[in-house]
Amino acid sequence: MHNLIAVFKKQCKDTFKNKTVFIQFILFPALTLLMNQTVKIEGMPKNFFVNLFATMYIGMAPLTCMAAVVAEEKENNTLRVLLLSNVKPHEFLGGVGSYIWLLCMLGAAVICAAGNYGLRTGLVFMAVTAVGILASLLIGAAIGTFSRTQMMATSIALPVMMFFSFLPMLSMFNETVAGIARFTYSEQIGKMLGQVPSLRLGMDSAGIVAVNMLVFAVLFAAAYQKCGLE
Repeated sequence: MHNLIAVFKKQCKDTFKNKTVFIQFILFPALTLLMNQTVKIEGMPKNFFVNLFATMYIGMAPLTCMAAVVAEEKENNTLRVLLLSNVKPHEFLGGVGSYIWLLCMLGAAVICAAGNYGLRTGLVFMAVTAVGILASLLIGAAIGTFSRTQMMATSIALPVMMFFSFLPMLSMFNETVAGIARFTYSEQIGKMLGQVPSLRLGMDSAGIVAVNMLVFAVLFAAAYQKCGLE
């Protein structure tokens, strides 16, 4: 626990130095507040921008940040120093992951506040968001572990991030895309967020999210076995 907290504190200091990572946490919450207050279209569903940007935020910010941080630590050899200082790999990943998860949850709280949800509905919104962020962290950790440099991590994470973050939006306009998107966690999380006021969790949605997370965990395990964290 001591090592995990130390890694957590280290990431707190590093975030403000890395503007590319830091902007990920504030971009979509800021866009949500702006669009939700300024754009009013007749017939537009309630909290349309809240649900849209929350889904994109879940598929983008934690995935790219986790991949970038892990790959950067490997590239700069700071991770090797940590491991030689008796910091275990799971302690490092736990510290980084918990920090990014917490920051993403703070951003999600801003998005939730923009939706003017009640206490119970807001808690459901945050719970669904928390699961989606965790899924994105798993695939981000897999990409960061597989990558040798931060540039390599970015080049891999970018198309993956675009796939998961933009697919739910595209599925609203195309039935073929919707048929593909329904098997992704981001699409199911987006649907859950849209049904938050009267959410009835079905086995289909929960099962798809669970299978996605299992696949991401297997990919991470394979990347760790092949490349390790050094």
